[in-house]
Amino acid sequence: MTNSGTRRPAAGRAARRTPPEARPAGRERVRKKFRVFSIRSGMDLPFLFLVLVLLVIGLVMMFSASYAYAYYHFGNSYYFIIRQALFAVIGVGVMIFISYFDYHHLHKFAVPLLLLSFALLVLVRFMPPPSGAGGVHRWINLGPLGQFQPSEIAKFAVVLVFAHLISLNFSRMGTFRYGVLPYMLILGATDALLLWEPHISATVILTLIACVLLFIGGIKLRWFGVAFGAIGAGVAYLVLFTDDFSYANERLAGWLDPLSTWQTRQSLYAIGSGGLLGLGLGQSRQKYLYLPEPQNDFIFAIVCEELGFIGALIIIILFAMLVWRGISISL
Repeated sequence: MTNSGTRRPAAGRAARRTPPEARPAGRERVRKKFRVFSIRSGMDLPFLFLVLVLLVIGLVMMFSASYAYAYYHFGNSYYFIIRQALFAVIGVGVMIFISYFDYHHLHKFAVPLLLLSFALLVLVRFMPPPSGAGGVHRWINLGPLGQFQPSEIAKFAVVLVFAHLISLNFSRMGTFRYGVLPYMLILGATDALLLWEPHISATVILTLIACVLLFIGGIKLRWFGVAFGAIGAGVAYLVLFTDDFSYANERLAGWLDPLSTWQTRQSLYAIGSGGLLGLGLGQSRQKYLYLPEPQNDFIFAIVCEELGFIGALIIIILFAMLVWRGISISL
């Protein structure tokens, strides 16, 4: 007993514990440095639900749109859906794995991933193009697993590098040295490798993504206009006035006059024949070798034909909800 009559703290292990706020700062820094994974997943359930719903719809429509084409070209109606389902399972597994990953550590992989994408973009230029690819070098063959495009890795790598640089130099984004030069060098090198394949659509998409990132990051509008105006002018010159991109001119002409190209015309027939409620799941007529590549670029035309305006609208709304939820999570 003390003079004040208060009880002394109980002796033992519990009394000797150091509160977290009293731990040495160095030890806490080491713990944070190596704590790459969290125990609990940060996955947002509404976002996960939307992803899974769209995934199931996509697999169903993939099979419906592809089985005739797959049987004619590969002798197996399940050729595309088996591969797509395999990648879907792998993708969901990777998504769950990443949900436990502490995103604060992603910047450590930004530069190595960018260098890897550069190496793959150079490598793919010397790979033989697959049959039916029009002689363009965009895919690396993985044998039974199919093919993949290095441009997809490049997009992710550029986003990571840009985000990391913007976070480091946010207060200096108004200067040319920190707000323009490094981004133009990285984007220019990546776009040049993409155009070498050639892959104009990936070049345009990547450039637009870079524009959005830099605009949000606080780049001055005058630098923004000069830099991306120069890139846009260079790409436009290559597309319009060089023979290496003649296929892009043909697609541009087809966009200006949709009825002049077979594929666009057949896709419009598919969309128009779907009407309000569609012909019914699996009842498309255009997928029977009328519409080229119905399981790829023009699968939405088959969606409209089989599910109609209402079904197509529901899918668009689901994608809009997914985007809205993603933006809400990021804010």
